Amino acid sequence: MGQEESHSEEMDLAQIQELCIIFMKECPSGALHLHEFKRIFGVPSTSAEESLFIETIFRSFDTNQDNALDFLEYVAALHLILRGNLEDRLKWSFKMYDKDGNGKLDRKEVKRIIRILYKIKLQKTDVTLTPSEICDRIFDLVDQNNDGQITLSEFMEGAQKDEWVMNIFKLDVNASSWVIHNCGK
Repeated sequence: MGQEESHSEEMDLAQIQELCIIFMKECPSGALHLHEFKRIFGVPSTSAEESLFIETIFRSFDTNQDNALDFLEYVAALHLILRGNLEDRLKWSFKMYDKDGNGKLDRKEVKRIIRILYKIKLQKTDVTLTPSEICDRIFDLVDQNNDGQITLSEFMEGAQKDEWVMNIFKLDVNASSWVIHNCGK
């Protein structure tokens, strides 16, 4: 079994090396910029909601806040999206939703992301609730101490114990789009 794990790690290293070669070939500047990131995901310039959503995702991965993803940020993002466990993905989602960075989600932050998600994906589903009703339901299910704010632990517990909440908060990122094409061209 130990040999299988070692072989798996070697595969990961080989994949990282391949990604690096592709990244540097397609992004010779060593940086993936927001407009390129949007193009990878096929975000139309006319869709303000999708654009804002992708910008939020991009900024969450731009850890040094230089408005570009370098190779390490790109690989970390890929790893989280493709292989991250549920706990790590929920922590990332929470961080993305926590616009003011205070470690708690208030109704304004939750409504903001629900409005974006509603216009992108929820209106295409059988969800019959309005964004405000969705927000109210989330707070009823997740805000355990009823203080009008959702902490990280409340967020994680709520998402893991209620499938409806999990489906609302789950970020559906089309990971197959993450193959880099024509960066910086």
